[in-house]
Amino acid sequence: MTRSPILTARGLVKRYGRVVALDRADFDLYPGEVLAVIGDNGAGKSTLIKALSGAVTPDEGEIRLDGAPVHFTAPMQARAAGIETVYQNLALSPALSIADNMFMGRELRTPGFLGRYLRKLDRKAMERIAREKLTELGLMTIQNINQAVETLSGGQRQGVAVARAAAFGSKVVIMDEPTAALGVKESRRVLELIKDVRRRGLPIVLISHNMPHVFEVADRIHIHRLGRRIAVIDPKAYSMSDAVAIMTGAMDPPEADAAA
Repeated sequence: MTRSPILTARGLVKRYGRVVALDRADFDLYPGEVLAVIGDNGAGKSTLIKALSGAVTPDEGEIRLDGAPVHFTAPMQARAAGIETVYQNLALSPALSIADNMFMGRELRTPGFLGRYLRKLDRKAMERIAREKLTELGLMTIQNINQAVETLSGGQRQGVAVARAAAFGSKVVIMDEPTAALGVKESRRVLELIKDVRRRGLPIVLISHNMPHVFEVADRIHIHRLGRRIAVIDPKAYSMSDAVAIMTGAMDPPEADAAA
């Protein structure tokens, strides 16, 4: 039985004046997979991800989620549709608590009059859910859900951002360079988090320059070059050197995989 992709893009074009960031780019993400997106600087992969997450509106082309066309003009629309993004800068507020960061922009209010008219927050419910989500992903090193994010290590902050995405991303989680600023031990924890999220059934789009990490966790690798997808390869069938060579143009993309 042929699987249907959960998120697709066809013929995406995005121009910034004379610069063409996306040149009829295609994209496919299947249920339950980790799809790595790699490309040289300026290849257009960041613009592609921004288009999928609502941060950029393409000039041309179509994006489909669960087979239905979607037209995002803001990240909040993509979030409402079930697409969560963990940005490289994590988009966390350092002075706020872990629970507050988890629910930033979608705070829970107390039932009844106090919540509806006085907009009182249901802090106990937010703390309970935040603790549950962190526990689900094995982040037991965080003892106090009310401690400020600025007191956490880099790996723990990344864990909070991933937990938030996994908690609210009902369909897709996008991770932009999640291990870029981390040491070896903390990078290892984030890779385990990615595997945990995949085991829970959520498909992940992983943007990364770290080839060993890509080859460890990715089920397929989308190679982006000159504003478009030029190949999708199986990391079990190709080496890291092959992937880099295809990415830089030193090696022709495999014909069978170019339109995968």
